[in-house]
Amino acid sequence: MRTVQPIRDKHLIEAMREMLKENDRNCFLFTLGINTGLRISDLLRLQVRDVKNKSHIIIKEKKTQKIKRLKINETLKISINLYIQSMTDESYLFKSFRGTKPIGRVQAWKILNDAAKKVGLSEIGTHTLRKTFGYHFYQKNKDVALLQEIFNHSSPSITLRYIGINQDLMDEAIDNFSL
Repeated sequence: MRTVQPIRDKHLIEAMREMLKENDRNCFLFTLGINTGLRISDLLRLQVRDVKNKSHIIIKEKKTQKIKRLKINETLKISINLYIQSMTDESYLFKSFRGTKPIGRVQAWKILNDAAKKVGLSEIGTHTLRKTFGYHFYQKNKDVALLQEIFNHSSPSITLRYIGINQDLMDEAIDNFSL
């Protein structure tokens, strides 16, 4: 496995969204991922009934087996309602075009990587969605303890490393260093 990065530039986030707009499912996967910070394994298992007319997404995380309760903000509610309007409650949000099951992790990776290449991004993977959420959440709130709690990380240093803040600080320090 290689390390992936968050999308730090909001213009590149919009470029990705624009690139993915040709397919509603793929665009919504990106939108939901960067606005919730859920792991791809949890995103792909979501069904319409998990988000329809809800104030929170409540799931049992696949990796940790912990219950996660995540607020759905008003902007995301609008996106959800537009996306699910012709779907049944039992439908997976990210249904494969082949059958009734959701797409897999590999397909999600391909979708994101294809779009990323077209907008000139590298070091992109399925964790990029979660990392992008974390990076921008931290930039807006500067509350590493809260983000640590959201991500279920064991320490603030793990959270900062995960979202790329430590890398940004190291890069900046090297930029400002010369002998």
